[in-house]
Amino acid sequence: MDPFRVPPELFRFTDGSRSGLPLAILHAFGEANERLETALGIDDVRTRLREVGWLETLDDEDLVKALDQLKGQGHLDVVQSHAGDYRTASEYERRNLQYALTRQGEAAYAGVVRANEVLNATGALQTATLEALGERLGELAKQLEDGTDRRVFSTLSEVESHLEAFRDNTKRFNGDLQRLLHAEADLATFHEVKAATVAYLQEFLNDLEHHTHTIATRIKEIDDHGIERVHRRALNGAALLRPDQRWLDVRKARWDGLRAWFLPEDGAAPRVEDLHNLARRAIITLLQVLDRITESRRRASSAVADFRELARWFTVVPAQEDLHRLWSTMFGLSSARHAHLAHADPEVVSTTASWLDAPPVEVSELLRSAGRTERFTRTGRVRDVSAIRAARVQQAIQERAELEAAWNMLDTGGVVRLSAFEKLDHTVFERLLDLLGQALGRPPGAEGTRRSTTSDGQIEIVLRPPRNGAVARLTTTSGVFRGPDYEIEISTAGGGA
Repeated sequence: MDPFRVPPELFRFTDGSRSGLPLAILHAFGEANERLETALGIDDVRTRLREVGWLETLDDEDLVKALDQLKGQGHLDVVQSHAGDYRTASEYERRNLQYALTRQGEAAYAGVVRANEVLNATGALQTATLEALGERLGELAKQLEDGTDRRVFSTLSEVESHLEAFRDNTKRFNGDLQRLLHAEADLATFHEVKAATVAYLQEFLNDLEHHTHTIATRIKEIDDHGIERVHRRALNGAALLRPDQRWLDVRKARWDGLRAWFLPEDGAAPRVEDLHNLARRAIITLLQVLDRITESRRRASSAVADFRELARWFTVVPAQEDLHRLWSTMFGLSSARHAHLAHADPEVVSTTASWLDAPPVEVSELLRSAGRTERFTRTGRVRDVSAIRAARVQQAIQERAELEAAWNMLDTGGVVRLSAFEKLDHTVFERLLDLLGQALGRPPGAEGTRRSTTSDGQIEIVLRPPRNGAVARLTTTSGVFRGPDYEIEISTAGGGA
């Protein structure tokens, strides 16, 4: 990759205390370009400056000086307007000169706008962008088979825009995440923000693997058509005024970047796996930080410190009765609750014997903590659940076999109408309704096509609107179903029976 080279005077107008006026002038010319106004006179520049928010008093001398400064730096070009009608010499001098942005001025303004966008933007890991990227790649594969060159160009442009949005958001989010991991702020704010970030990352990782598999599959399908042929068709559909090799080189570089993210040619690990690992490490780090925050909120406990505090209380308690009450409260000394306990063989101990002379009686710890003694009973029998476990395993195997059989029966092997199913078992019919519901829940494409996949990525359904308002009639064991006669294409991983 060639190194970036920027003209030294490109952003020189941003230096100094008076940089606000040149920047506002470039902003005014940028807004004029949005309205297809390529040249502005002094009066037009003054009007546009008020529109972009420059409200300071500005005489003609200062304005012309700022315009000449931008002209000297190569950002503006000056032309003479001979088409105007001037009544006086002063009006001719005022309205004769027209200013227009040069290519360097457009680049400087675009750089300032982009810098402000980056400074004010926050990154995000959006599964919606990955989903849109997969859908556009699928649409591109379809257009390569039966679409026009213009459709190939527009779809390829959408793929590149989604990829660029995903890369920009990922880089910004990574930067924000690293700053969050090393930031120092209020503990309460830390706890809320980092807890929300952990939940956000976990939700993103749940969908990342599925979308990655879908995108890699679409890339492989498009590569089968020949990526050079794809770019040639896109170049024809772009209808450029002067097509050249540089346009194709840019397309190839962007496609190589897409492959590097999801399906590298050299067998290296896709960059999306680095994103996956980064998110997992960030979750672990954030959870560790949250643990440290929780621990820091707890009061440090020390037996030595507690006893010293208790000794201080004993020195300040005035009355003797209060001292005894404090002693009983702190050490739990009260009337014995085990005085009713008897010796294991009460006949060997005289009822008149002193407690000091009598043998000790074992006291349960549970009596001290809960005020009751243990009750020993027979140990309950452990239930034998081996038969239940075996039955559940057999049921799971049977349900999985029925599900796979249903998917295989629904595999159309191509495009068919809904009415082609005619008669279906009710279980298979319920699976078909689930697929139809998922497809109808997706937004339609340019031609009304709806596409959806199951959560495990094994089943894909493509739904196209019916022709001439046809109605399909399906017979099941539970009744008759009538509905629009959609064109359906259902495919399963590995093909169906």
